[in-house]
Amino acid sequence: MTIAATDQLFVVLLGGTLEPTPRFRAMVHGARFIAADGGIRHAAALGVTPEIWVGDFDSSSAEELQAWAHVPREPYPVAKNATDGEIAVGAALERGATRLILAGALGGERSDHALMHLLHAAALREAGVDVMLTSGMEEAWPLATGRTAVDLPAESLFSVLGLTALAGLSIENVRYPLHGFDLAFGSSRTVSNVALGRVTITLDSGRAILLARPHDFSGA
Repeated sequence: MTIAATDQLFVVLLGGTLEPTPRFRAMVHGARFIAADGGIRHAAALGVTPEIWVGDFDSSSAEELQAWAHVPREPYPVAKNATDGEIAVGAALERGATRLILAGALGGERSDHALMHLLHAAALREAGVDVMLTSGMEEAWPLATGRTAVDLPAESLFSVLGLTALAGLSIENVRYPLHGFDLAFGSSRTVSNVALGRVTITLDSGRAILLARPHDFSGA
């Protein structure tokens, strides 16, 4: 994938789980990288050097601080009003990001951070920012009102999770399609579907997340 001059893809390296699968590597090819505190540990595995490293550095080891001493740092106090991840996203947007991949946003030891990344991404999508989250093995795509298309491998598992009640939900090119469906808040109706390739979601109102397992074909 070649990144056009007007298309600025930024990858924010976060502290959760990250498996650098071939699919993930293809997604981030040509991107610019920013590390948030302990997310720097993923840089070596990816063979990249972030252009800036932000955070309070309470999750970074002395060895990492030494190994990546050449990366410009933007330090913040431990007592602050935003997570290191939110600060890193802000740094990407300040540098002209038009698309964001939050890598290491899912999994890890801090469920509160993982959930916050999902909510933050939903807010970004609502504000018009193209954003997805990934652990390499799982991907999350915030869904805005209107039409969203997500390229998934045929026969792979995915779910649509409503963050609110959903109105006029349509899910196409899947094993279990829906058309103009109203999903009650808290309903599990849209958990565990199977993609047949590129999945199209249409939503009249509400907030939701498409959570995909692109390497999981157990539902086939």
